[in-house]
Amino acid sequence: MYAENDVMGEVQFEGRSHVEKTSGVWVDGEYVGYLKELKGSKKVLLLPGEHVITVRQDGYRDFTERVVVQPGGNQVVHVAMEKASTGPLPDGAATVKISVKPARAAVFVDGLFVGHVGEFEGLGRGMLVAPGTHRIKVALPGYQAFETDINPIANQKVVIKTDLIWNGAPLAEPLIKSETSGGPSASVAPEARLPQEAQAHPVR
Repeated sequence: MYAENDVMGEVQFEGRSHVEKTSGVWVDGEYVGYLKELKGSKKVLLLPGEHVITVRQDGYRDFTERVVVQPGGNQVVHVAMEKASTGPLPDGAATVKISVKPARAAVFVDGLFVGHVGEFEGLGRGMLVAPGTHRIKVALPGYQAFETDINPIANQKVVIKTDLIWNGAPLAEPLIKSETSGGPSASVAPEARLPQEAQAHPVR
């Protein structure tokens, strides 16, 4: 299903710092994973032609580059993220803790990418958001996306816990060589509500 052939071309990604390596990567508007995992069994294989690469990280400007893939070719995209100006969170921000498997899944708040599950789970970690209604989405190629709404008040804590369901559906374009996995089971345990502006910051 994901077999390599002479028609596909490979795109590799390189980043200098932890910021780049943990940034999310989109190809032609489709999320494919975070930068440092897109190699080996999860390398990106694309059909020949022009593709738009977008790399995103909370608190940084989007990095965008157009690449032209050749049949059987191999090219490297060197990613460099630049800090973006962000306003302060309001007083009384709520805390959202996320425990989802696989932990490499991407987290979105109100449609904006804010990081990966691993950044928001565990002792001393969480995401700060302004009080109010928000939509949380957790997604990973090859799995059914999980979405839920939260509505925390000031200083509340929200806990989201679930296992993404492997749907085995192949990606049409781009193709990602992916490991198989499985298992249903999804349960959400909200303890609070969430903020209005999608400004999320990992707490360590």
